[in-house]
Amino acid sequence: MPPPPKLAAALLLSLTAGHAHAAPPTVLYNFDNGTGWAPYGSLLAVTSDRLYGTTFVGGTHNDGIVFELSAASASSSVWTETVLTSFNNATIGEYPNGNLIADHLGNLYGTLYEGTASGFGAVFQLSPPAAANAPWTETTLVTFTGANGQYPLGSLIRMSGKYYGTTYQGGVSGNGIVFELAPPSAGHPAWSETVLTSFTGTNGQYPLGSLIADSAGNLYGTTERGGSSNDGTVFKLAPPISPQTAWTESVLFTFTGTNGEFPHGSLIKDSAGNFYGTTGNGGGTSCYQGCGTVFELSPPVAPQTAWTQTILTAFTGTNGEIPEGSLVADSAGNLYGTTSAGGADSNGTVFKLARPTVSHPTWITSVLTSFNGTNGAAPAGSLIIIGGKLFGTAVGGGPCNCGTVYKLAR
Repeated sequence: MPPPPKLAAALLLSLTAGHAHAAPPTVLYNFDNGTGWAPYGSLLAVTSDRLYGTTFVGGTHNDGIVFELSAASASSSVWTETVLTSFNNATIGEYPNGNLIADHLGNLYGTLYEGTASGFGAVFQLSPPAAANAPWTETTLVTFTGANGQYPLGSLIRMSGKYYGTTYQGGVSGNGIVFELAPPSAGHPAWSETVLTSFTGTNGQYPLGSLIADSAGNLYGTTERGGSSNDGTVFKLAPPISPQTAWTESVLFTFTGTNGEFPHGSLIKDSAGNFYGTTGNGGGTSCYQGCGTVFELSPPVAPQTAWTQTILTAFTGTNGEIPEGSLVADSAGNLYGTTSAGGADSNGTVFKLARPTVSHPTWITSVLTSFNGTNGAAPAGSLIIIGGKLFGTAVGGGPCNCGTVYKLAR
């Protein structure tokens, strides 16, 4: 079994005495080991006062949970947790790590890192109750067995009625896959999985983040390892053009360490076609193997054929170290993210990269908060923006170091 992402080390962090910070986060909920703990994934906002998420462990069987947090309004400081399901390794799987997504019927979809008979994980659906006070219904959509993938760590995305995702390992070479999951159709009562590509190492290895899609149906993502320097890649997967049936994978960029290494989070894309992402290490010598970077990847302009990478910031430890989650952008194009370590108390940070302006022609990095243990430690999931506020999860911190849900002013 491969180790979970580096952020799993956050569970071993001890609480440290915090310093006073200019913009401390507001803790909306402290997890405890009686229900669920260690929320690795991001939050899903169905409404501004109702959030969904998962914890990696905890619950009835200590195999992780899906939770709902509700409040009178998004501005409320009192949020209430409801456990929608406690996973059971014996029946459906264990250790949810990625984010949840929802369909128009209110069904939730996610991945389980391990479990089931093979031990290699699964994709699940959680359907809301048909009657008040009835339980939510768990359904296994696909069970990974190795050849069709194993150990899914990223989240699903939905495109044209189908679901797409990655697994960290498995496939032909054992280096991970990209898969498509189609819902039941006439004559096919079960969900069907198709492996779109198996990574070989040269073209990437160990995809951790989730995919993104463009309007043409191309998929883009990152691999933690692989490529010419084994420091990770950015890849594109193009859908087949009739009469072809196979998807075509190409490597858009290879990391070398100096320009970043080991990308964990997903990419985001702006209207000009530029991609933005993070690498967990590389970018300098401030930390062992570098503290990580935020980068921009711009498409080639004819007659050029190579994508151009620009490092927007290289973390130093003081302003953060090891960004694990994906970036999020506001309407002005400013970028926000988290680091799972570093900052004033070495418990991680929330940072902002302000987009260049006429008066400030370069990106400006600022630390919005440093976690102090009491209000959270080692944030790993991505942020979401609700009503001008940032909402997120921290894997550790809080009274029992079980994790927190927080909000923070931008």
